[in-house]
Amino acid sequence: FDLQYTRTCSTFKLIYKLSSMSHRFLISRFKANSRNKLKPFLFFKNFFKLIYMAMKSLSFLAILSLLAPLAIASDPSPLQDFCVSANTSANGVFVNGKFCKDPKLVTADDFFFSDQLHKPRNTESSPVRSVVTAVNVNNLLGLNTLGISLVRIDYGVDGQNPPHTHPRATEILIVAEGTLLVGFVTSNTDNRLFTKTLNVGDVFVFPEGLIHFQANIGKSPAVAFAALSSQNPGVVTIANTVFGSNPPIDPSILARAFQLDGRIVMDLQNKFKK
Repeated sequence: FDLQYTRTCSTFKLIYKLSSMSHRFLISRFKANSRNKLKPFLFFKNFFKLIYMAMKSLSFLAILSLLAPLAIASDPSPLQDFCVSANTSANGVFVNGKFCKDPKLVTADDFFFSDQLHKPRNTESSPVRSVVTAVNVNNLLGLNTLGISLVRIDYGVDGQNPPHTHPRATEILIVAEGTLLVGFVTSNTDNRLFTKTLNVGDVFVFPEGLIHFQANIGKSPAVAFAALSSQNPGVVTIANTVFGSNPPIDPSILARAFQLDGRIVMDLQNKFKK
């Protein structure tokens, strides 16, 4: 920082001296009644002089230190679907995230989770033949404010983790068993599909907010583990959200959006009804 500051200060000093020399030269060349034409040049000379003098003082650095946080300030990232402001403290129930425990009361158990993630899950009862076991701030309280979470995903034969998004997280996935076809689709208007076949030990990244999926294309069950860049990444499963919303979306809206017959839409809504 000191070197950069010194160079910047020297630059403004040089510009100021050059402008001063040029101003004196031009004054010597112009007649007294024509010197009004030099006022714009005089303004720039004085402007660079002011900057140079300010940079020589500590007050300039103090002003910079006050303005710098304003230049990089932004709203905090949402840690849940929404956090509506309360007009009175009596209505204030949630915060953006979780309330913090008194540090004096924290124990090692607050940072520990034991759900035997090494054991396979039963995927037979799942309509998509997959089970997601999540480790996030809701069951591992020590994750609060740390911006990370974990999932184990079990896929039965022909099972899939259907198209979905994580509104608050990027996901990085590693295959532990089996073979998976994975992919994600970019946003409008390109809607470009990036897809890859993964084997044991392979890794794939799904960018935050983009629709993605995994499907077991092997002849035996598959397992993957994924880390996500949020303590509460959220999941929006496309089919469940669109056709299983509560209350239901008007079928005529979905029929036009998906270019389907209204009866097909209502049939889909009945299948995904909670």
